[in-house]
Amino acid sequence: MRLEFTLNHKSVLLEDLPDELLLLDLLREIVGLTGTKRGCDTGSCGACAVLVDGKLTRACRTPAAKVAGCHVITIEGLRDLHGGPNDMQRAFVEFGAVQCGFCTPGMIIAAEALLLKNSTPSREEIRKAIMGNLCRCTGYQQIVDAIEITAQRRAAAQAGG
Repeated sequence: MRLEFTLNHKSVLLEDLPDELLLLDLLREIVGLTGTKRGCDTGSCGACAVLVDGKLTRACRTPAAKVAGCHVITIEGLRDLHGGPNDMQRAFVEFGAVQCGFCTPGMIIAAEALLLKNSTPSREEIRKAIMGNLCRCTGYQQIVDAIEITAQRRAAAQAGG
């Protein structure tokens, strides 16, 4: 299979790929982006979350062929203007929403997907948006706090404050 798509803002062309290749395996094994995690392999834990054309996607259940012509963003593609961690990533650190770190990339991707659809979500909407992402360390409170403050800060920045 030949596959052409945009990955983390860069055009990619890959050839001689197996037809049955999953997006998760393409990202981790072929491209070498290991931030997207292999968790349950059933799409239930959220560790493999990526954005495909701005939509939350489970890479462990998505055939790589489905991203032809699409824009794929992984955790490695979320950066600030200087190439460092973006505001959501910094808020996760600031609020202690990262402990073992295994769920963190998928959780941040889910949060970014939410804010793309709803820039000012309620705490209930945040909880609902991350419901498909499992975390065994934080109890979710810090994660919700980090997402909420990021949404507030982005809204303030957009309003000029």
